[in-house]
Amino acid sequence: MNIIIEKMIGQNTRQLREERNITQDVLAAKLQVNGCDITRSAIAKIKVGQRHLYPDEIMMIKKILDVSYDEIFKEN
Repeated sequence: MNIIIEKMIGQNTRQLREERNITQDVLAAKLQVNGCDITRSAIAKIKVGQRHLYPDEIMMIKKILDVSYDEIFKEN
């Protein structure tokens, strides 16, 4: 996948998470409870584009953060 797009999605996810006062630990825990096998360190790697998000993770992040796909995939 394109590293520029990976970083954009990671930064959008970080911003949306921080706007809701949700830490990386809390987001990882909520994802795990909902069946996504992900750690806090993976969340940190997503933020900087070192790990991509899988479709099920994107769907669950959308639900947990109560955001639209447009917000996640917004071009900066």
